[in-house]
Amino acid sequence: MTLDLLRFTTAGSVDDGKSTLIGRLLYDSKQVFEDQLAHVAQASERRGGEGTLDLALLTDGLRAEREQGITIDVAYRYFATAKRRFIIADCPGHRQYTRNMVTGASTADVSVVLIDARRGVLEQSKRHAFISALLGIPQMVVAINKMDLVDYSQQRYEELLEEFEGFAGKLAGVKEISYIPMSALNGDNVVERSQEMPWYEGPVLLDLLEQVEVAYDHPDDKFARFPVQWVIRPSANYAGARDYRGYAGQLASGALRRGDEVAVLPGGGRTRIAAIDTYDGELEEAMAPMSLTLRLEDELDVSRGELICHPDEAPTVARELQADICWMSDEALRPGSRYVLKQTARNATAVIDAVDDLLDVHTLERVPAAQELALNDIGRVRLRTSTPLVFDPYTSNRRTGSFILIDESSNATVGAGMIATAS
Repeated sequence: MTLDLLRFTTAGSVDDGKSTLIGRLLYDSKQVFEDQLAHVAQASERRGGEGTLDLALLTDGLRAEREQGITIDVAYRYFATAKRRFIIADCPGHRQYTRNMVTGASTADVSVVLIDARRGVLEQSKRHAFISALLGIPQMVVAINKMDLVDYSQQRYEELLEEFEGFAGKLAGVKEISYIPMSALNGDNVVERSQEMPWYEGPVLLDLLEQVEVAYDHPDDKFARFPVQWVIRPSANYAGARDYRGYAGQLASGALRRGDEVAVLPGGGRTRIAAIDTYDGELEEAMAPMSLTLRLEDELDVSRGELICHPDEAPTVARELQADICWMSDEALRPGSRYVLKQTARNATAVIDAVDDLLDVHTLERVPAAQELALNDIGRVRLRTSTPLVFDPYTSNRRTGSFILIDESSNATVGAGMIATAS
């Protein structure tokens, strides 16, 4: 039996203990090899920690990170328990690396936001909580860390819980928020229940992560969306090659069945599914996120970037969009700029028509009449594309509602977008 996979990200302000928390999670769940421990022990001793392990070094791998004691890049770690497999994205806390946080959180099922029990809810904790909500991460865990430095005070924990809930009431898109008091340094409520906080009766972090539902567990909750990544025409030496034409890709959401009537967008042609091919053979039904090849009953003009769906559950087709964009480049986004837009398997040229507003991370309000987006800004933008895009609003489908912007000259990714609506 294959265990399901959970992707989660950790975020918060600088020195909230994100890397230490992940190190503790790996160490206490017996996921660290002996040679890794020996290397961390040597590095800890060089930094003046004789006889102790600096568990943050398990994730802070860059030389600059270890020298400064901060996280700069997104560090990915993989581990498994008897109940589930995990991918952890350890995101940086500095505001100047907000773009890295967006990258790490973009595929997460759960966001773990750390708060230093001494310092309270700071700007970056709010920023990362807001970005998690904006990216559509349905589950959030607020880890109130360093409880050992406030004498494991229940009163302090309840104060911070109330403070964050006042802010979280403005977060749209988060279905559930859980709160855990912990000390990553000492291991309280990370993998093992703390003896220092008998007043806390909720789950420890690992237990909670093992119980969270993954979005793809319920494919019927979303409409079927199949972006075509490749058209398969085998060579003449392949048996049956003359008659074989398949459309390969990953089912982004929903389910498809043999015999279903489908539409191919943006063209609009209709046909039925003749067969669903996979590496293991033909299937009667496929569910997201399976990779597969569809064969259709009729010979339609279908190419890379087009999308196959049920005709009565079709997404929007448009060239003019409104989207929230997280800007990742030192060179500001301004009206009139041109970029390559990549959405699912489709590429198009995009021209920025206007920057409508900026988002204020403190108030979660939109500041109107913004003229540009600078590095790490988030704002609503209107844009036009050279060819029609087939999409859903990001709030209803993260796969078909997201895109990236690429600089035409440098080929660098400069922005991450979430489609709100057609203009």
